[in-house]
Amino acid sequence: MATTLTKQNFQEMVIQGDKPALVDFWAVWCGPCKTLTPVIDELAKNYEGKALVGKVNVDEERALAQEYRVFSIPTMFFFKDGKVVKQIVGARPYEEIAKILDNYID
Repeated sequence: MATTLTKQNFQEMVIQGDKPALVDFWAVWCGPCKTLTPVIDELAKNYEGKALVGKVNVDEERALAQEYRVFSIPTMFFFKDGKVVKQIVGARPYEEIAKILDNYID
């Protein structure tokens, strides 16, 4: 399962974390987000120990969504050394997301 990220733990886990991170901004009512959920959970399982895979519910964490200027969901951000290195919008297949994530794992 992907890690639930909030304003309270985002700084510590993503920005100050010692591993690359994939953060999925999503909402319960979003169809493409529901399609992406099993993909994100699979990535979380397969990248455990190598990267953080987390989810931000935009309805519950509006401040984070605004901070990262998330205008459409799902939006995925890839972080390396606490900085956004890539952003993709829309549901994507596992292989495509994994390939991007692999670029940021040492």
